[in-house]
Amino acid sequence: MQFKELGLDKRLVERMDHQGFQGATEIQQQAIPVVIAGKDLLASSKTGSGKTLAYLLPAMQRVIKQKAFSKRDPRVVVLAPTRELAKQVYGQLRGLTAGSNLKGVLILGGEDFNLQSKALAKDPQFVIATPGRLADHLEHGHLELKGLEMLILDEADRMLDLGFSKQLTAIHKAADHRRRQTLMFSATMDNAVVNEFGADLLSAPARVRIDAEQQMHDNISHTFLLSDHLDHKQAQLMTLLKQRDYKQAMLFTATRGDTERLASWLAEQGFSTLALSGDLSQAARNRIMDEFAAGKAQLLITTDVASRGLDISQVQLVINFDLPKHSEEYIHRVGRTGRAGASGAAVSLVGPKDWAAAMALQSFLGHSLSFDALEGLEAKFTGLKPKKAPAKAGDKAAKTKAKPARARKSAAPKKVKKTAFVLKDVGDVPFGKKKAPQGD
Repeated sequence: MQFKELGLDKRLVERMDHQGFQGATEIQQQAIPVVIAGKDLLASSKTGSGKTLAYLLPAMQRVIKQKAFSKRDPRVVVLAPTRELAKQVYGQLRGLTAGSNLKGVLILGGEDFNLQSKALAKDPQFVIATPGRLADHLEHGHLELKGLEMLILDEADRMLDLGFSKQLTAIHKAADHRRRQTLMFSATMDNAVVNEFGADLLSAPARVRIDAEQQMHDNISHTFLLSDHLDHKQAQLMTLLKQRDYKQAMLFTATRGDTERLASWLAEQGFSTLALSGDLSQAARNRIMDEFAAGKAQLLITTDVASRGLDISQVQLVINFDLPKHSEEYIHRVGRTGRAGASGAAVSLVGPKDWAAAMALQSFLGHSLSFDALEGLEAKFTGLKPKKAPAKAGDKAAKTKAKPARARKSAAPKKVKKTAFVLKDVGDVPFGKKKAPQGD
């Protein structure tokens, strides 16, 4: 569907054509008409589905087509859980407002508070912010929200997970919710906390669900490699990086220490690398993100701090050196590639320490994982047996007296069901003869 079919102003349609968008994504097709109609919205869609434009375009439409409630108050506030996501949203907003007299400001924690207050004093129509810092400015009287027309919560589930409910409530109460339109985007509609919080913020919202969050993009190939240990992982990583075809790649690790160690090791092997972790100052994080976005490094090694909010079209490969502890973070990690309809690849290295996370991910996705092998780097590790649950006090087995040692010794051994691994080629990586499945 084309943008002109969604009831958007001609100027916005021309802006989309100018930026090279071929057509509206599914979330845009369903959300934009609802928002233009003035309804509150609760929406869920997977990473990289185009949700930012799904709310920015109708917000722009409202600002250019309707009279403002107030000449001084912001007309649209967008809240994001992380600085990185807020910067991405602000970047897209600037693309939409270029050449107009519309103003937007970016309000982030960790940056100059006084400069931000001066920017807010210039009466911008749009404020893109992290909730904690915006709540601080509200408390200091640097802005009013009584004339706010649209409040947008991007990744509301993440904001609540990070403990921003108090700040979100303060922002909500500062605005006139009887006239205000509210949009809430969440990874899932099945989150009880989000639904409970949304009941206070939203008024008879329309609901839009575009795929379950645990569904993965069709344009991203997913490969899982079994690994024996750290050295084996590094050998596999080197093969992947040398044989895969990509402009830029992101490597996700479990800890800050691994991030720094891998970045140094890969730099010694001749790769241009950057390392990003949550303990860096905001200025350092901004510099690293800007350098990677500008193509000054081929590899970004990072923790989950960059699993959301980073939108770089040249990232064609994501490697999970360690699987994330929380399965939903896998979706966000791999969503850093395959953006805006482009194709991408995700490869995960699964060793003994990753096995529990792999089984949790398998359950989260609702289907079995297939494990592949690199020629010459096949793993001896084939998975771990499930741990037996401890017997309950009331169980019949617990009440049965133990048999004599001789009787137990003569008992026939039970058969253990082994995991069957499906072997297939890994994209551009050459393979030799495939292993046979290891049993039923």
